[in-house]
Amino acid sequence: MTEPQLHKLLEELVKQPRESEWVEFKHNYHSAEEIGERISALSNGACIHHQDYAYLVFGVEDGAHQIIGTTFKAETAQHKNEDLEHWLAQRLNPRIDFEIEEFDFNGKHISMYVIPATHNQPVEFKHNAYIRVGTITRKLNEFPEKARKIWRKGPVKVFEERIAKERLSAENIVELLSTQSYFELLSIPYPSVRSGVLDRFISEGFIIKKRAAYSITNLGAILFAKDLKEFPGLKRKSIRVIIYDGKNKLKTIREQIGVKGYAVGFEGLVNWVNSQLPTNEVIGRALRKEVRMYPESAIRELIANALIHQDFDEKGFPMIEIYSDRIEISNPGLPLITPDRFIDEYQSRNEQLADVLRRLGICEEKGSGIDKVIASTEIYQLPATDFIIQQRHTKAILYAYQQLNDMSKKDKIRATYQHCCLRYVTNEKMTNQSLRTRFAIEERNAATASRIIRDTLDSGLIKDDDPTTKSRKYAKYIPFWA
Repeated sequence: MTEPQLHKLLEELVKQPRESEWVEFKHNYHSAEEIGERISALSNGACIHHQDYAYLVFGVEDGAHQIIGTTFKAETAQHKNEDLEHWLAQRLNPRIDFEIEEFDFNGKHISMYVIPATHNQPVEFKHNAYIRVGTITRKLNEFPEKARKIWRKGPVKVFEERIAKERLSAENIVELLSTQSYFELLSIPYPSVRSGVLDRFISEGFIIKKRAAYSITNLGAILFAKDLKEFPGLKRKSIRVIIYDGKNKLKTIREQIGVKGYAVGFEGLVNWVNSQLPTNEVIGRALRKEVRMYPESAIRELIANALIHQDFDEKGFPMIEIYSDRIEISNPGLPLITPDRFIDEYQSRNEQLADVLRRLGICEEKGSGIDKVIASTEIYQLPATDFIIQQRHTKAILYAYQQLNDMSKKDKIRATYQHCCLRYVTNEKMTNQSLRTRFAIEERNAATASRIIRDTLDSGLIKDDDPTTKSRKYAKYIPFWA
């Protein structure tokens, strides 16, 4: 927030007749534990009282609400040789993204914690949840009816609808968001008056108007921010690209951190990533040309997939790691469906985000993006894309070209299963011949394809289309789930 906005917010808070379950005033710092308990209590209280944020303000007398200033500086405060902000964040569960605002009001210093309301569970500090009862902070387990209200409400708002920045003017909106990009991506004329832009952004849910002020939602910020660092709750969601020298992380060649919102910066990101990838020189009848080792369409879809399906409530950020033999694209959070069903099923926790990105032409229609990835890797004769679920992340790995004999048994089975799925969703069946084409196996080596099919059958990932067929030569295969 700007300093005038902070002044206005402070004036509104001190007008409160008394402290509440979502507002608390302090003169000076007492202890780190006290602040942690207050953050827990205020976040839980804001949830119960339908507030987007709670506030812990240092520099205000808690009785008459006189603005008296404080010597406490929350941004630079230390606790046990550690930044206090980091110490607090590590001991909160879930780790809510509170913000610290430092400013002077009429010559008096103010430190303010701006605390988002919890959305799906009580916030704990050091394994205990707290709540404000009047002006006293108590353990939440002493008030089960209040705890039930938090659990019963569940998420008050999905990620896209939460507020990223509030108390803004119309000028602030066009300063913070790349409004021009939205209209360019949709290939529609830019409105001749600012009100036309604002009305369109309100209808899309990118901004909200309350009285004379505007707020930018997470959806508007994550898509169209000119600089994500202007949105403290989202700056950690900037995508990172790291290029390594070799097949491991020992030596980093280059690291790039995104600045723009996903819609604004997507084309530039994809083009930059592709420019960093190795190429092969192909000699045609008369000309030489550079051919990328990885299909650009697969890179594009996997990046879009990571952005759309990430869990924004999970710590971490989308990341692209480029090695000499592979590309790994990961996102925070676990998928809502098993990776074995990525090719034909679709379920996203960020439906509004996905819908806008589809309309802007940045990602494919529901469920078709992974189909395109698998189809393009087959055309390039690459090993099958691997999807790995880690403890708190989901990772897609795109491998560089390998000879069939260099692929592991597991790689061949995965490629066969994906080929079978791709044939099935295009109303065809996998055969020995289609698999030979997938792996570029010559007809005289059909037995090689048969062995791979047999291994995949044994793994349970595919099955015979007609179990009564005796001839292996004309057998057809379908995925296990068909």
